[in-house]
Amino acid sequence: MHTITTLAHLDALYGRPNDASVVKEVDRVTPDYAALIKASPFCALATVGPEGLDCSPRGDSGDVVRIADERTLLLPDRRGNNRTDSLRNVVRDPRLALLFLIPGSGTTLRVNGRGRVSIDPALLEAFAIDGQAPRSVLEIAVERVYFQCARAIVRSGLWVPDRYVRPGDLPTPGQILAACSDGQVGGEAYDRAWPERARRSLW
Repeated sequence: MHTITTLAHLDALYGRPNDASVVKEVDRVTPDYAALIKASPFCALATVGPEGLDCSPRGDSGDVVRIADERTLLLPDRRGNNRTDSLRNVVRDPRLALLFLIPGSGTTLRVNGRGRVSIDPALLEAFAIDGQAPRSVLEIAVERVYFQCARAIVRSGLWVPDRYVRPGDLPTPGQILAACSDGQVGGEAYDRAWPERARRSLW
C-alpha cells in the first residue's frame, strides 16, 4: 500500500521537472561544464556488472579527469587496493556514471557514458606522476552531462568547517579490519604503518 511500484504512480507524486532541470542536460562537455570538471579533484565512479553495482572514489592532485575532447574523458586508475571492482565491471558492461565534487562549491556535476579500459603506453605515460604511471586509464565516451543544484551540499554542510568530523571520533581502518577479521588483519600496527605506506604508494 505504501510502496510505489509504477512510473505512473511516481509521476503523479512528483509531477514534471521544471525547464531548468531539463535544458541543463546535454550530450557533450560544454565549455562551462569543462570548467567544472577542471576544478574538481574528486569524483565518484559508479559501474554495473553481473555481481551488482559498485561506486568507487577517485581523486588526484589536480583535475581528477582530463578532457580529451567534448565527448571523451580520461580517468587514470591510480594505485589502490587492487580489487579492480570498477574495472572488472567496465570490461563486462561499459555503462558508467561520474559524480564530480568541487571543494567549497555547492555545484556538483554528473556524467553518464560508456567506458573502456586502455593500457596504451603513450596514454599511461601521459598520466605519470613522480615517474609512476597508472596501470590503466578509463576512456569515457560521454553520453549525458548535467550539473546538480547545491541543495544536497547545503543541507549536508559538507564544506562547513564547523561540521567536520574529528578523525578521533571515528573507528580507524585498523580497527575496522581487526573487527572484520577477528583480529587476523589490521589493528594498531596497521594504523601506525599507514602514513609511510601511503607516502610510498600514493601514485
